[in-house]
Amino acid sequence: MHFQLQYTDKSSNARAGLITTGHGTIETPVFMPVGTQGAVKAVHFNELKEDVGAEIILGNTYHLYLRPGVEILEQAGGLHRFNGWDRPILTDSGGFQVFSLAENRKLREEGAEFRSHIDGSKHLFTPEKVMDIQRSIGADIIMAFDECTPGDADYEYARKSLELTGRWLDRCIRRLNETEARYGYEQSLFPIVQGCVYRDLRQKAAENAASKNADGNAIGGLAVGEPVEKMYEMIELVNEILPRDKPRYLMGVGTPANLLEAIERGVDMFDCIMPTRNGRNGQLFTKEGIINIRNKKWENDFSPIEENGASAIDRFHTKAYLRHLFTADEILGLQIASVHNLAFYLWLVKEARKHIIEGDFTAWKIAMTPKIQNRL
Repeated sequence: MHFQLQYTDKSSNARAGLITTGHGTIETPVFMPVGTQGAVKAVHFNELKEDVGAEIILGNTYHLYLRPGVEILEQAGGLHRFNGWDRPILTDSGGFQVFSLAENRKLREEGAEFRSHIDGSKHLFTPEKVMDIQRSIGADIIMAFDECTPGDADYEYARKSLELTGRWLDRCIRRLNETEARYGYEQSLFPIVQGCVYRDLRQKAAENAASKNADGNAIGGLAVGEPVEKMYEMIELVNEILPRDKPRYLMGVGTPANLLEAIERGVDMFDCIMPTRNGRNGQLFTKEGIINIRNKKWENDFSPIEENGASAIDRFHTKAYLRHLFTADEILGLQIASVHNLAFYLWLVKEARKHIIEGDFTAWKIAMTPKIQNRL
């Protein structure tokens, strides 16, 4: 993987770059639709490419390990061949999913023992095993195995967790160096910067990640219950330390406004389930604000879903029709809303990139932020 930093905003830390992988290039800032189980919920890959404009999607190690399983993925020739997505893929290590199973997992130096949410079967994730699984999945960008501490963790817990995550990172790197990529292209490992909301822990974690000279770095453990101001503070602190010539990936964040604030602070890559999950619940993100399409006010609104929207379906369907689909429990409604929201998120980061290049990102961001938070 190669990262080229192309432009830097004059009045902020916002950046525009280009990531080159074995499955193509990615313009940054970039939003990555979440395809947890090898599929983005309610959205076909043709729509992801043509309507949404996705350049990269996510898969999840925990879920793909449980279903369809490593053996099936290896027989298929990796996730790209299994699901037919021919552009870059990033996989989360599964750490967040394992540690969210608080009542069904045990944590120790060796790794994390957990029970499957599907059938209750017992499994052990070690850093080595997680690297092996991600080799089998074959993602272009893979994550180190870490513990994601909750946003309200006390200092002592966060300190011990961070030390464990650091030891696990060293084991991930060793394992990756001992093994070969399976499908004819290289894989890039990103360390994950943890440390909860404690400045000294975040600084230590960022310095440790930077010292590994990895192809890129991820920032984890944010948007997990901490105040939003703390999240922005931690992003600023970490990005002052992480290398400028490597991409920075903020994991699992967030709202459209979160994206703009993080881009301003030097983040390059994002993922979040919000556009598809909220879309399936009838919430639409638009350039003028947020719509709850289930509200009666849209019942006889025959205007397009969004005037000058980012997706073709915004012009093809009306608000009244989309509301009808939701009230009638038609699956098509979930599909339209999901495509709309993903297209909006992709439009937002591409628009941010355009304004970074043009040199007026800060002014555009100041004007855009209140609009996209407005409730319509």
